[in-house]
Amino acid sequence: MNLKNWLYLFWTTLLVGAVGSLAVGLILQWTDTVQLNGAVDFLVNVGILLGVGIMVSVYSQMGFFAYLMINYMGTGVFTRRTWQYVQIVLTALALLELMFFRTFVGEGQGGSDIVLSAVILIVACAVAFYKAKLTNGTAWIPTLFFMIAVTIVEMIGVLKIGVNAATAWIVAPLLACNAYQILILHKVLKPAAPAGSAQSPQ
Repeated sequence: MNLKNWLYLFWTTLLVGAVGSLAVGLILQWTDTVQLNGAVDFLVNVGILLGVGIMVSVYSQMGFFAYLMINYMGTGVFTRRTWQYVQIVLTALALLELMFFRTFVGEGQGGSDIVLSAVILIVACAVAFYKAKLTNGTAWIPTLFFMIAVTIVEMIGVLKIGVNAATAWIVAPLLACNAYQILILHKVLKPAAPAGSAQSPQ
């Protein structure tokens, strides 16, 4: 990946995060009947929502490049098939931890955690299906691993807050940024690859 391609990925991901945060934030505020006094309050509110979305997108990109490094090291240490099994196990453990951990420690978030886990799983399966159509079938497991395990690691901070609205506000643009990056990666890398070479499914 050259500098031009990285900058394209960086700025477009910022845009996805900002738009996602703005849309979800306005919906949550509208359902919560937030009162804004005049145009100045509205503009400040929009600025805050956009700023949070940008920060979420930067955090998402950090997680994405960490995933690429982990995937590179994993394929170097393990055989391809063994690394796939490792990713499946880690993905399942991360999903189970999200679903039941706070219930076990007595923080009373069982119902919302199960709903959140189901949403992440559905989104991850949809993204993996589309990624496999864009590239090839080997992209299924890496995409599920990134969209589930890495996303759950990235959202640990907001889970500690324990407020469902805050979780939705952060997780929605985070999922959007992660999905965008994993789906666009093969297109971003394509110009830098030699003509006729096979592209990585990740």
